[in-house]
Amino acid sequence: MERIYLDNNATSPVVRAVLESLLPYYKNLYGNPSSLHWAGSETKVALDKARAQVAALINAQPDEIIFTAGGSESDNLAIFGSLDALKSKGNHIITTQVEHPAVLDSCRYYEQQGGSVTYLGVDKLGQIDLSELEAAITDHTVLISIMWANNETGVIFPIAEIAEIAQRHQVRFHCDAVQALGKVPIDMATCPVDLLAVSGHKIGAPKGIGALYMRQGVKLNPIIHGGHQEHSLRAGTHNVAGIVAFGTACQLAQQDLALKVDSLRQLRDRLQQGMLDTLDNVTIIGDLQHRLPNTLNVGFSFVEGEGLLLSLDMCGIAASSGSACTSGSDAPSHVLTAMQVDSLLIQSCLRFSLGYQNTVEEIDKTLEVLPGIVAKLRAMSPMLIEDVDMEHCQYIECVIDH
Repeated sequence: MERIYLDNNATSPVVRAVLESLLPYYKNLYGNPSSLHWAGSETKVALDKARAQVAALINAQPDEIIFTAGGSESDNLAIFGSLDALKSKGNHIITTQVEHPAVLDSCRYYEQQGGSVTYLGVDKLGQIDLSELEAAITDHTVLISIMWANNETGVIFPIAEIAEIAQRHQVRFHCDAVQALGKVPIDMATCPVDLLAVSGHKIGAPKGIGALYMRQGVKLNPIIHGGHQEHSLRAGTHNVAGIVAFGTACQLAQQDLALKVDSLRQLRDRLQQGMLDTLDNVTIIGDLQHRLPNTLNVGFSFVEGEGLLLSLDMCGIAASSGSACTSGSDAPSHVLTAMQVDSLLIQSCLRFSLGYQNTVEEIDKTLEVLPGIVAKLRAMSPMLIEDVDMEHCQYIECVIDH
């Protein structure tokens, strides 16, 4: 069976060139970069090169890159490192209701410790109100934490405007850019974000490696203690192979970025238009003018999303019903709930997130399979009929060869 992977916002396949770049650091180049001998010197050179490669993708300086174990750790370091460093100035954070759990759960934990958090709402397109953001700033506000792009809908926030508001009020601005890296241009030289969290496994590097951009002059306190690594902000022996892989992935992402982004957008639009052309009662979720080029969140009315996912999976097609970090929860999507999407429609929403490895043929094969699956599920749906014919309650067979 042909396999089609359309869940790249959860993670992306490791790029072959990235894999090849890291293998020597599991074989011959095994030194600890903190060691002063020849083995350490070899890996220290690789570490410095990767730091420059990551910095180049976001137009930053190499010494502004702090390597971490991933986006969630980067978010935690940015948030709790800032709160500890700025505790004499205040205890108020501003964030949004649609952040990734790495930010939302951190903010909720901070509230349990006595901190104050404002959770900004979003409109039906998933956008925040900048005037509401500015009105929420108080004399005790020390941090604004708002993502670059939403992981479920792909909606892109007005980061430059948010950064300008934060700068004007002298409030630190942290941005989770895990989903944006490698999919939209990011320029730290012109966008005054103070702290930017990124991750490797969304752009073709292995899982377990990420980074935090920390603008020069920003002060953080460490949350992991025990060593001098990463400007004494992130103790622990460096994951050299992962860091090298992340650097390679960033270098590859930077090459012809505009062309790659346009290619992703064309594939996404082909998938979207194909759904609209072949299916009734389909709703595209989010701000269609301001979203990631690879992300499509769709509601299929009168269909239960989990059944649709399982049916697609039986046909070799991988998609998602939301964030991979909340897949074990029975609660409806907090993102779509905040966007005031109808509760029944939320249950029918799927996220299709494309990667640079996807092809036109894969999109067309998905569009070939999808209408038959949706039709069968709707024929069984209690939302459409009161009495379900038990004969049709058999598990749906793959219709990939119809």
